[in-house]
Amino acid sequence: MKGVCLIFFVLAILGSVQGDLKMGFYSRSCPKAEKIIQDYVNQHIPRVPSLGAALIRMHFHDCFVRGCDGSVLLNSTASSGNQTEKTAIPNRTVTGFDFIDRLKSLLESACPGIVSCADIIALATRDTIVVTGGPSWRVPTGRRDGTVSIASEALAQIPAPSDNITLLQQSFANKSLDLKDLVLLSGAHTIGIARCPSFSNRLYNFSASSSTDPSLDSEYADVLRASKCRTPNDNTTLVEMDPGSRRTFDLSYYRLLLKRRGLFESDSALTKSSQTLRYVNKILQGSLDNFYKEFGLAMEKMGRIDVKTGSSGEIRRNCAFVNS
Repeated sequence: MKGVCLIFFVLAILGSVQGDLKMGFYSRSCPKAEKIIQDYVNQHIPRVPSLGAALIRMHFHDCFVRGCDGSVLLNSTASSGNQTEKTAIPNRTVTGFDFIDRLKSLLESACPGIVSCADIIALATRDTIVVTGGPSWRVPTGRRDGTVSIASEALAQIPAPSDNITLLQQSFANKSLDLKDLVLLSGAHTIGIARCPSFSNRLYNFSASSSTDPSLDSEYADVLRASKCRTPNDNTTLVEMDPGSRRTFDLSYYRLLLKRRGLFESDSALTKSSQTLRYVNKILQGSLDNFYKEFGLAMEKMGRIDVKTGSSGEIRRNCAFVNS
């Protein structure tokens, strides 16, 4: 009998350490948490719809480094001498931090020390995409915030816009995501924008034998050089990843891929593997509703990457700083 009790005790301890995500995690501890986020999103996002792309990018960059733990939100501090993920090259153009801070402030007023910054990112991302007319998906909660954030890890682990299919496949596999997830999550580029340096190498001095990336449609390249990135080092001009359709979460991005008009090398890479190309064609042959469903499942899967639950991590009082 004592042995049985000991087993249950050990299991209880393990459960408190490991925990798990679940729908409605805050239903008792902060019952209005999800509504507070949703109401704030509904109030503000229609005036700034571009935040949809910003938050989905933030969520992706957060989850790919140390899991979905809000570590991308942490500021560097002089006392630690450490440069955080926020300062890494892939994150220097990430926006939306103030939006998350305002949500955190509202939630701290309602339920101090209860709702994690990591969950705020996950919920706000979904709600923002929904309010701008995109898909919805399940967001189980219970994530806790990490206390470590290192710039070099972000640089090493966040897929780069210049990555080929081999590098992309490995980056995603490292996070237990497969090629189907890669193709589906890349669909978020339908509402994205980019700055010229992230792809201008495809327009100027691409290689010793070609100034332009031959995998990029030549007419599209001419338009980009003439009306967007007039110099290789233009760091201010914003370029739509899905020209003419960037405010609509639709299938246009995938159609452009087949026309060799994906903006990044990592976009073009999706057409250079028979398996990823097959997924692209399958998405285009299906309905928008089916894409929404599949995209939502991929987002939920991404949102579970290496989450901290139970007694791991902490619930930050301020998303930009650890508690102590």
